[in-house]
Formats: sequence, structure tokens, C-alpha cells
Amino acid sequence: MIFLRYESFRSYLRLYPVTSTILALNVLVFIFNYFANGSLLGHGAFVAYPGDPYGLQEPWRYATSIVLHFGWEHLLFNCFSILVFAPPLERLLGSFRYTVFYVLCGIVGNILSVLMYNMNSSAPALITVGASGAIYGVFGAYLNLALLHKTRLDDASRKTVYMILIFGLIYSVIVPNINIWAHAGGLIAGFLLYSQFERKNK
Repeated sequence: MIFLRYESFRSYLRLYPVTSTILALNVLVFIFNYFANGSLLGHGAFVAYPGDPYGLQEPWRYATSIVLHFGWEHLLFNCFSILVFAPPLERLLGSFRYTVFYVLCGIVGNILSVLMYNMNSSAPALITVGASGAIYGVFGAYLNLALLHKTRLDDASRKTVYMILIFGLIYSVIVPNINIWAHAGGLIAGFLLYSQFERKNK
């Protein structure tokens, strides 16, 4: 079972430096934003509206929104997912490729969100933050392994991947204010990109 974490705090930091950095960045940005009265959300959340329907006037928001969160529950849920599920992928891809993979999946989550907003949303604006797109990219990589490279994952890990995705789909549908398109975009990106990133790592 690759998702069970037995490492000590020090060994976790040593073995998974990028994952550790992502976790620290999420927490530190959240704390800073809290004491700055939400100013980071104002400058970093991904935003689209009729005057800027694809968020291209401030394109950095496609990336900065990945490390921002609306509340403690949002932050803790995403950080727990990163803490538990991201480390094996960092080991599989290597730190640099894993970093690029993670960020790209988060960006693709925002891209699908804004595309769907422009296609069929009646909302006056799209405002979204969170690491969920990137996290679902991690899940997409494991889904790729579970379906296309079955020998790379043990049975318990494959079943865990399926359960996470089923739970995530249900959660995304029944809980209000969840950006399901960011989840879907990240998942699709992770599934499609994983083979390319792993191939380059060989």
C-alpha cells in the first residue's frame, strides 16, 4: 500500500522536498492572507468576468490561485490529501518533473473551469482558488497507473484510488461551492500527462 505514511517528520522532509514545500507554502500563504485581511485572495485568486472572460488580463492568477484557500476546512482537506497521496508520485517522477506536473494540472483545472464558465454559466463572475485541480492531477496519475499499468500498483492501492475518485465525485456534486470543473480538469490532465512525464524520467 503506497499511500501509508511511516516516515518521521525529518525523513518526510528529506524524501519529499517538493511536497513538503507545497504544504508549507499553502499554510504560510493562508496565514499571511488571514493577517493581511484577505489581500492575497484579491491579488491571486483566479477570476474571470464578462470584461475579461478568460482571465487573461492577469494571467498569473492561473498559477497563484493554486496555493490560495478560502477557509481552514478547505486548506486542511487539501493539505491532508497532499500529505498522504503526493509523496509516492514525487518519488516516481522525480522532484523537478513532479513540480512541473503538479503546477500544470492546477493550471489545466483553471482552464477547464473558465471554459465551462464561458459556455454555460449564468454567474456574473468566476472566482476560484485551491489546490484541488493539482491534487486531482495527482489522482489522475494514479488512475493512469491503475488502468494502464496495473502491475505498478498493488491491489490495495488500486482500490484506494478508485474509492478516492468515487468519493471525490460524490463530494464534488453534493457539497455547495465546489469547483467540480477544476477537479475534472486536473484529473484529465494528470491522467494524460503522467505517461509523458514518466517516459522522460526513464
